[in-house]
Amino acid sequence: MPHMNQRWCGAFLTASCWLVLGCGQRSPGRNGQSGGSLQPLPESTWALLPFEKAAGVNPVMGPDTAAFYCPVRRERVAWEVKDVFNPAMVVRDGKIWMLYRAQDSLGKPGGTSRIGLAHSSDGLHFTRLPAPVLYPDKDAQQQLEWEGGCEDPRITEDSSGTYYMTYTAFDGAKARLMVALSRDLEHWSKKGPAFATAYGGKYANAWSKSGSIVSTYTKEGRILATRIRGRYWMYWGDQYIWAATSDDLVHWTPVEMASGEVPPVTLRGEALHMPQLKIVVPTRAGYFDSDLVESGPPAMLTDKGILLIYNGRNLHASGDTSLAEGTYSGGQVLLDKEDPTKVLARMEHNFIHPDQPYEISGQVNQVCFLEGLVSLNNNWFLYYGTADSKIAVATMHP
Repeated sequence: MPHMNQRWCGAFLTASCWLVLGCGQRSPGRNGQSGGSLQPLPESTWALLPFEKAAGVNPVMGPDTAAFYCPVRRERVAWEVKDVFNPAMVVRDGKIWMLYRAQDSLGKPGGTSRIGLAHSSDGLHFTRLPAPVLYPDKDAQQQLEWEGGCEDPRITEDSSGTYYMTYTAFDGAKARLMVALSRDLEHWSKKGPAFATAYGGKYANAWSKSGSIVSTYTKEGRILATRIRGRYWMYWGDQYIWAATSDDLVHWTPVEMASGEVPPVTLRGEALHMPQLKIVVPTRAGYFDSDLVESGPPAMLTDKGILLIYNGRNLHASGDTSLAEGTYSGGQVLLDKEDPTKVLARMEHNFIHPDQPYEISGQVNQVCFLEGLVSLNNNWFLYYGTADSKIAVATMHP
């Protein structure tokens, strides 16, 4: 997020553990699936709140001058000298590990992105590896990844301990959702586009990104991909939020509308090229997410349903008038775990928005972009990109 041309809670966590603080801005609602009157459930029974920004340490990571040998440019490159943002998070061996997007200052469009790795014992102070762990290389994916790069990871794992990363390959013109696998977070095997084979390749070259796989968050801090009625589910997209299913976490099939079904909103942008796709979470006029919605961290399977933290972009004229034009802020939506395409409840307000200098001004102004969520030692850590320039964290202490 964003391209300028587009723009321990699992089943064991009871509802009584969930607290609510409306720390965002509230706007007038509208009736229907996309409006605030949808909710049959009070937020206090399903939303993961309250989060508080770690003001004393934020931002927890910024650009750095470390260099590595780029196999495509065939020279040493200061790979994270321009910006670092949009991290994925996991807990491993009692530490929090961050896989984050970093940009150099070379080439176009605005530098090449690579994914770096850092670790922390307290979730606030990180030690990073000197070289990126996933990046454009002279491999089978080079044409899709160069020279925009590898962007915006999300990570889950299976019961055997294999990590599955969804990330965006950007060739400078089109974003494609990709999959990579690892056993140790440092060495990754690229598996190519997530939708390469679905419907005979129908969506292989469609604009796609932001894959949030439905997972169980365990009290030990693991994020385990979890089947629902025999299949894995993923939410994806950065105009609207769509869904996809998989048998193996590598090959994904987007969910299309049933015969006679109509979209809940008028299609815009890239959605015009994919009219058959079933929109699960639409944009909402009058709200903080009036212009765009985009998946956040891996969706969380709970006793109430599937909790998806997502990012919304605001249009001042038709959205939340208390937010600046183009503001990215965070929302939450609850989906049916029997039918993951059915919305049960949705916040009427954002629960986090830009209000700090490093969130307001940067490569892209007015951005809090939520992408990584973990629990460690009974504390929740929510990591986000700030103005597409740095990384910050908000914490929750149940």
